Amino acid sequence: MRAFVAAVLLWLASSLAAAPSVRNGSNDESVNGSDRPDYPPVVAGRPLQFPADHGAHPDYRTEWWYVTGWVTDEEGVERGFQVTFFRVRTRIGEDNPSRFAPRQLILAHAAVADPAEGRLLHAERGERALDPLAGAATGHTRAWIGNWALEWSQDHYRTSVDADSFAYDLRFDSAGPPLPNGQDGFSQKAPDPQHASHYYSRPQLGVSGSLRVRGKTHRVTGRAWLDHEWSSAYLPEKARGWDWIGINLSDGGALMAFRMRTATGEATWTAGTLRRGDGMPRALAPAQVTFIPGRRWRSPRTGTEYPVEWQLDIDGRRLALQPLMDDQELDSRGTTGAVYWEGAVRLLEDGREIGRGYLEMTGYGERLRM
Repeated sequence: MRAFVAAVLLWLASSLAAAPSVRNGSNDESVNGSDRPDYPPVVAGRPLQFPADHGAHPDYRTEWWYVTGWVTDEEGVERGFQVTFFRVRTRIGEDNPSRFAPRQLILAHAAVADPAEGRLLHAERGERALDPLAGAATGHTRAWIGNWALEWSQDHYRTSVDADSFAYDLRFDSAGPPLPNGQDGFSQKAPDPQHASHYYSRPQLGVSGSLRVRGKTHRVTGRAWLDHEWSSAYLPEKARGWDWIGINLSDGGALMAFRMRTATGEATWTAGTLRRGDGMPRALAPAQVTFIPGRRWRSPRTGTEYPVEWQLDIDGRRLALQPLMDDQELDSRGTTGAVYWEGAVRLLEDGREIGRGYLEMTGYGERLRM
């Protein structure tokens, strides 16, 4: 099975080379030489609909459920964690009635940021969608590969991951309704609105559960952030990758911001969502979001340089990002083909910590492909 998935991923990397998670919305020719319908476009004005939009949208090209957070154990040690489930519509075998046809792929990344380790602990999985082995449910949140899973159960999310060097079983309790990003969940990624996603977040999730690192299990509590995003045309042609943050603010608010970036480091598009502690969210326009790279760190494994400290200008406020540790590079070439930096960070204002969350930086080595 894994060899088959690897072959499918190589096919995707070569035939969908116009972009990373998603490419363009044009008609592609299938491996059998017959035409397939376009992936559905992401269009403005489509309201998010719950609970249906908590589940999978299998017609779209790509989709992910992404949870990041900070946890503290019984000894006061702080760590970061991340788990992401991806769904990819391959358009292979869509006219094949066999349940083994690889119409959908399910990929998963998981990681723990532990300063005592000195580098990110991470693992990955990839399988074709085939119930009960792997899949992404429609109508409600449930994505899984074997015993790795993320799902909604009655009034909370739960994730379980078991890898060689770490494992966790965590519960996430919601602190409020989903937070739409962009214009009512329509998140534009370029001046041309064809590059967009449907996108919402669940910030300020209360975390409880267990975390195992190098054979020792800890009870942990903390705060997490969940993103759910789906698209058919994500990365603009001129963009090489993106920089993204999801921050749980100390006052109970939330900040999401991103920039799409060229190979020379210029921003092609920026945007964000700011929800203050009083619960009132506001979409941030490109002119209100600026990312300014600072100190850089070079990976000893890939040679890639990442700006691990940042200055941000968010709606006129000058903020700073500092990493929990520098080495939070995640090498997922066994599944998505991507090498990227995904790490726990603190948000500071005038030297004072005002929030914690995660920073994602893609495309600093090769242009992101999934």
